[in-house]
Amino acid sequence: MSTPAHTSLDPHVLDNPAWAALSGAHTAFAEYPAGGGARAARYSRDVSPFAALSDPEDPRSWADLRALVGDGEVASLAGVLTPPRPAGGEPAGRIQGVQLVDTSLRAEAAPEAVRLGAADVPEVLELIRLTEPGPFLPRTVELGTYLGIRRQGRLVAMAGERLRPPGWTEISAVCTHPDHRGQGLATRLVRAVAAGIRERGEIPFLHTSASNTRAIRLYESIGFTLRRRPFFLAVRAPGNTAANFS
Repeated sequence: MSTPAHTSLDPHVLDNPAWAALSGAHTAFAEYPAGGGARAARYSRDVSPFAALSDPEDPRSWADLRALVGDGEVASLAGVLTPPRPAGGEPAGRIQGVQLVDTSLRAEAAPEAVRLGAADVPEVLELIRLTEPGPFLPRTVELGTYLGIRRQGRLVAMAGERLRPPGWTEISAVCTHPDHRGQGLATRLVRAVAAGIRERGEIPFLHTSASNTRAIRLYESIGFTLRRRPFFLAVRAPGNTAANFS
């Protein structure tokens, strides 16, 4: 499978995937600033920690973000191409990531995988705590399809869908209990989640930390290709009401 053609000068929906999801498939989970500001949004706080800007280079987007999160609060931005340095905003953390897209993945169902839902959240959160694949909150399972594999009734591996920009779906929360690694469970789940994404006519993509070289090698070996190296950024809004992101 090939990704849609575009030139380096064209804006691409995956260059700002959180905003594209919040203003599209995930509008039901979006929160906006009071007063109608629509240049910044965030997920409901029990769904995802991510916020997004319509245009990270637009000072008005930063003003809306500050109005949304409140003075002194931290906003987590996903997939930022170049770490912005807004005047009045204090960097609170930065992770170099990679974005990989499906170019030749063999997507197929996993008969042993089960759909995870609200009743499974305590087990899911425990597995997330143990393996630390990335942020996961009590309602994250509502963002899309999450699949798990159990051994003797215990959840030991999972993967699911997170950001959904138009035409694409991010595979996320890929993790395996340490006692069950080396069995190919994560790969089977990634292929199974991808099969559901492909059935909708969308293309799978994913993010991981640039330092997670083992995972990157695995994803590339099964058919993902590096597209870009974005950042995951945390910015603290200024506590002084006279200050501004812009």
